[in-house]
Amino acid sequence: MNQLLLQYAYLQVLDFLTTIAFMINGVREGNPLVRLAISYAPHPLGGLVAVKVAAVSLGLYCWLRGRDRLLTRINWLFAVLVAWNLAALIIATAQRGAL
Repeated sequence: MNQLLLQYAYLQVLDFLTTIAFMINGVREGNPLVRLAISYAPHPLGGLVAVKVAAVSLGLYCWLRGRDRLLTRINWLFAVLVAWNLAALIIATAQRGAL
């Protein structure tokens, strides 16, 4: 399996986990499409899983079609997004005095 696809899947898992951490800490989802999926699902986690399954499917489609350049750009985007999410969680935790 191509490294780009594995990186993409890994970043999707990290984004999934940081989104769950946000939800546990009462932070509202910033992406309006994800927020919509979460609100319509019987359980918020189900909506989030559905979004991530769709995202991984799109990544697989890009990989199968040889869209390596697009997949590389998306990986960079998600790497920055995950880093942002982690920084926001650390800052929010520190402000609550939990650190």
